[in-house]
Amino acid sequence: MAPWVAPQAWAQSFPSRPITLIVPWPAGGSTDRHLRTLAEIASTHLGQPIVVDNRPGAGGTLGPGTMALQARPDGYTIAQFPLGMLRMPHMQRTNWHPINDFSFILGVSGYTFGFVVRADSPYKTFQDYVEAARREPGKIDYGSTGTGTSPHLLMEEVATAVGIKLNHVPFRGNADLMQAVLGGHVSAGSDATGWDRFVDAGQMRLLLTFGEQRTKRWPDVPTAKDLGYNVVSQSPYGLVGPKGMDPAVVRTLHDAFKKAMEDPRHLEVLGQLNQEVWYRNSEDYRAWAIATFEKDRQLIERLGLAAK
Repeated sequence: MAPWVAPQAWAQSFPSRPITLIVPWPAGGSTDRHLRTLAEIASTHLGQPIVVDNRPGAGGTLGPGTMALQARPDGYTIAQFPLGMLRMPHMQRTNWHPINDFSFILGVSGYTFGFVVRADSPYKTFQDYVEAARREPGKIDYGSTGTGTSPHLLMEEVATAVGIKLNHVPFRGNADLMQAVLGGHVSAGSDATGWDRFVDAGQMRLLLTFGEQRTKRWPDVPTAKDLGYNVVSQSPYGLVGPKGMDPAVVRTLHDAFKKAMEDPRHLEVLGQLNQEVWYRNSEDYRAWAIATFEKDRQLIERLGLAAK
């Protein structure tokens, strides 16, 4: 057989063994809950198991960044691509490029971000928290899922808008952050809806969300926009592989995950997490990433967080 025929024939037999999906956050958080369900459904369409590999670190960029540098572009290793991937290179030197070193498979969803305190916190409203920070600049703390993540930058945008200085404490992921808030190790947490169960159980108080509109589930909680801060984000994410993947393999993965996204079980989990479907095909997802990479450079520079 001529060697140039081989990749095509190989692509037609894909997948012939289990696929690894790197989730760059610890097990138990909102992204982990979401992607485990999605992977389980997609595996039925692919006819092979999809094994979730939790690789937290560097604000969600360690897992995909390592994959880009080390994994073969054969479709058997893919990763979640959080928005931090398009921000971190503006903040510090990375040995991967967020566009050139990845094959974009599809856009999947975005988060509902919120700001929570423990139920017995003295901060009854977000304004209470802001006033405390005014009184003690740099002393009032909050945790997020890592430096350069959306929950971190959203709070820095608010702090810049109101002229306060906060003490940011980064964590490896949602589960660690929630335990720190519950244990009183930090006075507040900024994150996606991994706090939902604690809010519903009365262990935490949700002071603010960052969507365009108030959430269906907590309609009494104001958005940052309601309070006069022009800070809105859903931080879309999707799935990627290493650069140089066979387009036929990308299409196979795209089609399986798109079907999984439409499955009622997947939509139910999104509903629980207060997330929306954010479908983009491979081409549109890549185009969105290119545009966002440039837009977020301006945000990072405005917040004074750009690499010197």
